[in-house]
Amino acid sequence: MATGVEMIQRNIIFVFGILFLISVAGFVLAQGNPNVGTQATTVCCEETNNGAFCQNVPASECRPSSRQVPTSCESTSYCRAGTCYDSTEGTCLDNTPQLVCNANGGVWNQESPPQCQLGCCILGDQAAYVSLVRCKRLSAFLGLETNYDRSVNNEVACIEKVQQQEQGACVYEFEFETTCKFGTRAECNTQTGGNATLQGGTFYGGKLCSAEELGTNCGPTTKTTCAAGKDEVYFVDSCGNPANIYDASKTNDQGYWTNVKGKDQSCSPSSGNALSASCGNCNYLQGSICRSERIAGGNPTYGDFICADLNCDTTQDGTSRKHGESWCVYNDAGNFGNSNNAVGSRFYKHICINGEEVLEQCEDFRAEECLEDEINGFSQAACKVNRWQDCVNQKDKDDCENEDRRDCVWREGIFLQGLQANQSENDEGRTGTCFAQNKPGFNFWSDRESINLCSLGNAACIVKFEKGLFSGESCIDNCECLEDGWERKKADVCALLGDCGPSKNWLGQDGYKKGYKVVSGDVEDED
Repeated sequence: MATGVEMIQRNIIFVFGILFLISVAGFVLAQGNPNVGTQATTVCCEETNNGAFCQNVPASECRPSSRQVPTSCESTSYCRAGTCYDSTEGTCLDNTPQLVCNANGGVWNQESPPQCQLGCCILGDQAAYVSLVRCKRLSAFLGLETNYDRSVNNEVACIEKVQQQEQGACVYEFEFETTCKFGTRAECNTQTGGNATLQGGTFYGGKLCSAEELGTNCGPTTKTTCAAGKDEVYFVDSCGNPANIYDASKTNDQGYWTNVKGKDQSCSPSSGNALSASCGNCNYLQGSICRSERIAGGNPTYGDFICADLNCDTTQDGTSRKHGESWCVYNDAGNFGNSNNAVGSRFYKHICINGEEVLEQCEDFRAEECLEDEINGFSQAACKVNRWQDCVNQKDKDDCENEDRRDCVWREGIFLQGLQANQSENDEGRTGTCFAQNKPGFNFWSDRESINLCSLGNAACIVKFEKGLFSGESCIDNCECLEDGWERKKADVCALLGDCGPSKNWLGQDGYKKGYKVVSGDVEDED
């Protein structure tokens, strides 16, 4: 039997033997590899021959026109890794070289920018842990309103948040009876029955309380109701819970009273079903919404609610309009766009909303015009600024009628003496004058601007007479100025500028004053 000392000696010898073998093996391996110390030097290559960016490769693999530095790419300025932000898609990519990011239209930051802060994006019954910009992008793509919660700080919590909003049947015991309440998973954590708060309800996602398999005291009825925040008419079970969308043919269909059915799985999903007696699948965008039959009219087969018609059957102009349509009304019809607007006239926007015709006034004094367009038989209108201010300063027809810049119309052969001294047909090549399409109205009793603008229409005509040898005199120059027609013609030109000169108001009544005055007198002949 060996002693303790002998055992220690043997162990030591064994260990040293292992170390010796390892050393020898290492030596043999080193001796057997002729390439040790002769490997080619790598560089940080901006772009390789095969099109890859920011690679640590031998210099021979680097594109000749590309930058290369004999160091690792992490140490270079152009290949340093950071966060690449795509402002269009709202995506953020970590560990992206600056060169690659900029080449793809991204914005590179060494540190993660504020735009890359993540939150919970609710997309119907789905969720995504993304940036706010990405959430807006996804929501718009799916036709949903943006629902974003910055307070959620991880993806698991984001998913759980959506799961808690899942709807279904919450089954619980109350007063020795199995009953049910329809709602969300989160609401099922605590249910209230009578005056008692009951804990521990069992949640069944996608199920109605009237499902036979749940064994509750809730069953089908023919009662209906409107649900808060929803367009449609819904069945109500015997416990007062909302069920699926009202369909008169499904009152005894147990399958329809078991699982939650979406709008697309219900009756006539592509129609508004306005005043339908048998279908409560209302659609607000198509002109219908759930209302009491007493208010909406109609006579549903079951229940007291129906899809009310939100369209306007008869409007002020005698036409039928769809819910959401808007159109222009002008209280001086026939004078639109020809600089001949009546004093006091105004543009209006009318809207059919919830079955009522609503009036919206464009700004007074024709500071705004109403524009209307129609797409697929659906009319849309809007009040816009009347850009008349620089019309009279335009010198040719093309500039005058440039609709991108102003709202003007060119009048050939008409000139304003008040615009520029001695303006004539030959003045700077002018062939006419530019006026507002819809001339402005004026607060003439307190607005100095109206006086200044109307004065551009002032006209002077020097008539020359020749005295007879013995008596009398005869007109020899500008004799047309003595005719009644000349005076009226000049007054009409003045009226093109705005609420100037002789005009009728929007009711068709003449002003109680002439609107202009004629001053005459002798002018000494300079000759």
